Amino acid sequence: MDKEASTEAGGSTGAAVKPAGRKRRAGLILAMMIIVIGGVTFSWWLQGLGRESTDNAFIEAHMHSVSAKIAGRVDSVAVQDNQFVHKGDLLFTIDPTDYRVKVAAASAALNATANETSGDYAKVEQGRAELQQSRARLEQAESDLKRGRALFTKDVIPREQLERLETAAKIATALVSEKEENLKRSQAEAGLSATGSREAKTAQKKALLDEAELHLDYTRVTAPADGYVTRKSVEAGNYVQTGQPAMVIVSLDDAWVTANFKESQLDGIRPGQRVEFRVDAYPGRKFSGKVDSIMAGTGSAFSLLPPENATGNYVKVVQRIPVRIAIDRSSDPEHLLRSGMSVVPTVFTNKTFRDLHFFK
Repeated sequence: MDKEASTEAGGSTGAAVKPAGRKRRAGLILAMMIIVIGGVTFSWWLQGLGRESTDNAFIEAHMHSVSAKIAGRVDSVAVQDNQFVHKGDLLFTIDPTDYRVKVAAASAALNATANETSGDYAKVEQGRAELQQSRARLEQAESDLKRGRALFTKDVIPREQLERLETAAKIATALVSEKEENLKRSQAEAGLSATGSREAKTAQKKALLDEAELHLDYTRVTAPADGYVTRKSVEAGNYVQTGQPAMVIVSLDDAWVTANFKESQLDGIRPGQRVEFRVDAYPGRKFSGKVDSIMAGTGSAFSLLPPENATGNYVKVVQRIPVRIAIDRSSDPEHLLRSGMSVVPTVFTNKTFRDLHFFK
C-alpha cells in the first residue's frame, strides 16, 4: 500500500513540473523575441535619425522652346519626335526665296547710295569753291568801300558813287551767307558732318543690308542645346509666324530632382549631402546625387495668390520647401531618367541621437 501511494504521489509531482518548465521556456523565448524586436526597432529608429525622405518629388530638366524668328512657309523638317540632337543641328528650314530677294534689293540700294554719295561729294566741293569765291568778292567790296569813304571825305567822289560801293558790300555779304547755307545743305544731302565723317546714307543702307542678310540666316532654325525633340508641331508646308512655338528641346544631361520636404524636415538638410533616390519607373534600381540648394521660400509663397496669414481665420499648415538635388550622371549612364518622373529621395543628413532636441 505504501509503495502504491508513493508511486501515485511521484507521478502527480512529475506531471506538475512539466507544465511549469514549459511556461518558463515560453517566457524566455517571448522575452528574447521582445528584446530582438526592440533592438531591431531601436536600430532602425537610430538609422532613421540620419535620413530624411519624401515622396513629393519629381525630376525636372531645362526645356528650350524653339520658335521661328521670321514668318514664312516651312520648306523642310529635319527631325522627328524624341530624336536626340546636338547644339547647332538643323531642325527645320523656312522658304528663303523672299528673303533672298530682300538681300538683293538691299545690296542694290547700297550700291546706288554709293553712287549718289559720289555726286553729293561733287556738290559739296562745288559749294566750297563758290563760298570761297563769294568771300573773295566780299573782301574786295569791303576794300573798295573803305577807299571810297576816304575819297568821299576829301570830296574826290560824289555821294552817289559812295552809296553804290556800300550797296555792293551789302550784296557781297548776303552772297557769302547764301553760299554758306548752300554748302551746309550739300553736306547734309551727302551725309557729311561739319568735320567730314562718313556719310549717314551709306551707313543706313548698309544696316538695311545686314538686317536682310540676318533674316535670310533665320530661315535655318537650329537646336539651341543638346537634348531630345519633344512636342513637335511643325510640318513641311505649314506657314509659321514670328515667335510661333515649333518644338521643345529637353536637355537631360543637366536634369535635377525637386524634392518638396516638409519644413520640419529641413533641420539637418544641407547643400552637399549625399542623396539616394528611387524612381517609380525603375523600382529595382537606385540612383544617386547630392543636395544642390534649398529654395528661398515655400512653394505657397510664390503661388499666384499667396496666403495672407495676418487675417483672423489663420490655420497653421505645415509648409513644404523645394530642395534641388543634383543627379550624379554616373548613376544614370543610359539616360533613363525623364522630366516629370516621380521620385522618392533619401537625404543622408548624418543626424545622431545627440542631435535630438531634448539633448540641447
